[in-house]
Amino acid sequence: MSNKARVVVLISGSGSNLQALIDGVQSGELPINLAAVISNRPDVFGLERATKANIPTELLDHKTFTDRESFDRALMEKIDSYQPDLVVLAGFMRILTPEFTQHYLGRMLNIHPSLLPKFQGLHTHQRAIDAGESHHGVTVHFVTAELDGGPAVVQARVPVLANDDASILAKRVQRQEHVIYPLAVKWFAQGDLHMIDGKSVLKGEPLPASGFLISSDEP
Repeated sequence: MSNKARVVVLISGSGSNLQALIDGVQSGELPINLAAVISNRPDVFGLERATKANIPTELLDHKTFTDRESFDRALMEKIDSYQPDLVVLAGFMRILTPEFTQHYLGRMLNIHPSLLPKFQGLHTHQRAIDAGESHHGVTVHFVTAELDGGPAVVQARVPVLANDDASILAKRVQRQEHVIYPLAVKWFAQGDLHMIDGKSVLKGEPLPASGFLISSDEP
């Protein structure tokens, strides 16, 4: 892409992954224009992060809509007003309608705190501990109509240690989130990452089902 890719970020909370993107832009590492940050919840810290970084913010409270379809249509309209090349879900806690996911197919990324396809849905860290997993981690993937089911782009793997509880493990995973999400966004912005025939393709090469794998043994 000749100009910087325009990115709209959707949040529902504190926006720590949004901050990783902001930091990447400010350091010059990320060749993107953060066009807007949209939240479905008022008064979340992620909106403050965006305002501090001079990024336009929008609030679209899902509680003011009678159904999921009407909210998603209004959200599409708001997103499209910024003409993004890429939509980034950064802790956006909404199940999206097929109409919405189809509209942004191949240009919307999500991050999920597990080594997908393991532990789709919520409470992933406790579930990994309960299952006796030796490793856990985080996946960036393209979004499709299947919840947490689109093709993986990149995974970071971390060890599960004997004294871990869910909060300790979550912190270890989150450090890797802030590494791999900007990386995936950078690949897309540079024109290196595409979704083709339901697969993630990096620099013309189809990625394995797990995506590009990064391992970290840090405690």
